[in-house]
Amino acid sequence: MTAPAHPRSPGPTASHRPAASHAARAEIRLPWWAVALPVVAFGALLIMIMSPGQAQAATADPALGQLIERTLQLLSH
Repeated sequence: MTAPAHPRSPGPTASHRPAASHAARAEIRLPWWAVALPVVAFGALLIMIMSPGQAQAATADPALGQLIERTLQLLSH
């Protein structure tokens, strides 16, 4: 059996309606958490931005700085 060389043409009912009208009537329904989670995340980030006075700088281990300094000295010679 051979396959047809072209796809079937649309039926008579499909040719009377434009394809966009079907897509325009499509209803999108989101679960409640799909809206709530971005709102909560935005609120948390906004609160973090609004109160930067409570942030503290991280303290680095002095041994790491000494190791980097020693490595740079060895590479420069």
